[in-house]
Amino acid sequence: MNIRDELLADPKFSKYKASVIAAHAALSAANFKELMHCFLADHYRLAQRAAYSVSIASSSNTALIAPYIGVLVSQLKRTDVHDAVVRNSARILQNVTIPDEFHGELMDACFTLIQNRSIPIAIRVFSLTSLFNLAAVYPEIRKELRVIIEESMDYEKPAFRSRAKKILAKI
Repeated sequence: MNIRDELLADPKFSKYKASVIAAHAALSAANFKELMHCFLADHYRLAQRAAYSVSIASSSNTALIAPYIGVLVSQLKRTDVHDAVVRNSARILQNVTIPDEFHGELMDACFTLIQNRSIPIAIRVFSLTSLFNLAAVYPEIRKELRVIIEESMDYEKPAFRSRAKKILAKI
């Protein structure tokens, strides 16, 4: 399977197609690398369509995503890509172990994202979870996270409030 061609083949891209591509990519590191190449491409539509497949493939085989953690963290700061790229990067990062070398960069990116109300809600919610996960390693960020959540709670959408309440209960 040529992943690039499959991602761009149909005018409409379906969840089923994303799952088929993800299953193929999860079979080997070489296939996953090809998918990641599409995900990181400058081609707007290609990167958008690859994003969900990367998320599915990495959840089925978390070892495949490990070499790309730094790339995913850097994707969080990009504004020149489709929201799907940032959203799926944030989704993956909330569910994997982050190497120490990326903790600072991830915290900076996540704090920036959760405080910007113009960012799509899913990205902000996934960023909340990543920060909560990092608070286990860096307890000093709990206070800052709590303050940000409490100050913005009245102005947030239900998805944010729901995740924030769960995090506040655990802090």
